[in-house]
Amino acid sequence: MSNFVPTAASIPPKDVKLRLQEIPNLPPNLHPLNPLVFLLRAAQIYPQKVALIHSDVIHPVVYNFGVWAQRIQNLAYALIKFGIKPGDRVGVIAPNCPLIADAHHGVLAARAIVTPINTRLKPSEVEYIIEHSSCSLLLVDHECVHLVKSTKVPVIVSNDTGLADDPYEVFLSDGRVFSGERGWPGLSAEADENAGAVLCYTSGTTGRPKGVLTTLRGSYLAAIANAFEGQMNRHSTYLWILPMFHAAGWTFPWANVFSFATQITLRTVNYTHIWRHFLHSGVTHYCAAPTVQIGIVNGPQAKKPPQDITAIIAGAAPTAHLIAKLEETGIRPVHVYGLTETYGPFTRNFEQESWSNLSLQERARLMARQGHAFATAEEVRVVHATEGDGDEPLRDVPRDGKTVGEIVTRGNIVMKEYFRDPEATRKAFAGGSFHSGDLAVWHPDGAVAIMDRSKDIIISGGENASSLAIEQELSSHPHVLEVSVVARSHIKWGERPMAFVVLHPQHVSKWRNRQSAFEKELKEHAKQRLPGFACPEWVEIRSELPKTSTGKILKTKLRNVVSKL
Repeated sequence: MSNFVPTAASIPPKDVKLRLQEIPNLPPNLHPLNPLVFLLRAAQIYPQKVALIHSDVIHPVVYNFGVWAQRIQNLAYALIKFGIKPGDRVGVIAPNCPLIADAHHGVLAARAIVTPINTRLKPSEVEYIIEHSSCSLLLVDHECVHLVKSTKVPVIVSNDTGLADDPYEVFLSDGRVFSGERGWPGLSAEADENAGAVLCYTSGTTGRPKGVLTTLRGSYLAAIANAFEGQMNRHSTYLWILPMFHAAGWTFPWANVFSFATQITLRTVNYTHIWRHFLHSGVTHYCAAPTVQIGIVNGPQAKKPPQDITAIIAGAAPTAHLIAKLEETGIRPVHVYGLTETYGPFTRNFEQESWSNLSLQERARLMARQGHAFATAEEVRVVHATEGDGDEPLRDVPRDGKTVGEIVTRGNIVMKEYFRDPEATRKAFAGGSFHSGDLAVWHPDGAVAIMDRSKDIIISGGENASSLAIEQELSSHPHVLEVSVVARSHIKWGERPMAFVVLHPQHVSKWRNRQSAFEKELKEHAKQRLPGFACPEWVEIRSELPKTSTGKILKTKLRNVVSKL
């Protein structure tokens, strides 16, 4: 990688001006918030600092902030030359690599809306998103071309080489020529901070995916919050394990740049590569779901890194066993919570000094809470379920840690709307707040704790059992690596829990061909920790659990399995 030389078009001029065209008639005490300015600031203050490393590929590349800013400027001009207008959608289909990292800045610089598309979707699903979003252009990694074979939308392919003859590099070079060396001052700044920035599509597990439109202002503030809550700075090195196509990488494409952090991109979740970077690349931060974290701490290369690492965890609450393994490995877990509709995380579990004297199990229960709102977010609330059309005022549940309600929030870190779906937007914003669909309790200290998604609650004999609470207790069994619990029909109780379990590799041989014996042991373990209606009626050992591309367990597939039993 030391021999890598950026293309000639990537080298900025000596007199580079890192300032967008001024917006006329703005008062002196105001500038519209836009995360693009983080890049210009970084290139001005630390032009020679390494910004982006892409090393685990045939053609590795490395760009400092000065060079990277020039490349993003080239992308903006290339998009404008192509005919992209303000508000147009530019689709991006790529794993974590320079292309998608560029797009999160370059598309905004062209005043367009970046539309990242999940690379693990089927061609028909990708086709729907392209059609629904009305993308004007697609930036596509060479491994994803099969997903767009039937589209009529123009496609720019990246071979992920960084070489001058790469089609994507040619596109950037043409942008540089088109710019006429007008530079950043030749690009118009967006005057409306509430203009669309990103259009992300939800997973669509219960129907067609929804397009979540977020704004420049929200992206700016969410990125600052993530940088602050993650305690990132210019000495930080962020490893891209979380896909950037997932909720715009939880705004870390901008949070990293705001922090002047170095970013390392990984095309796939490869535990050998991850541990090599942990041990030899000075990684200080990364984001991943608990299932990915489990793979990390159980990797054969796992050992304490020479530097402190912060693991930002979302997607599910970390179990006591996982917390212990992370801490033993020298990785500090930070539990956050959010949705695509909230720019990724908008709450954090803020650990208290008093917790240090607690047992691991007690501390894990507290760390599993979703906690309090981020620095730039409005307060997170738990409210009683609305009735009728949902337009009545929202009523907070008591802060007793027992009464179940729905998590709602409003303010800076909430989407603008569901794209082209006013009815879904109206329902989501009923009562003047965004409704998450997550059921939770509110504790006396103001921390919220999710009990379940509304569809995951198990109603057994009239009692509500939280599948998440059951999973937390079952995962405390020392032989359980992963577990997921869903409802299964029961002739007497209506529903009862069924547990799907993945065993720790070192314990698989003990229970081989002894499914019933393990089921009996796990049920006894559960009886000591759970009320009878919450204890699993059935237990099935599996080699793996079905998961989304971002590592979340797909309970929909497990429900399909259960429905046939």
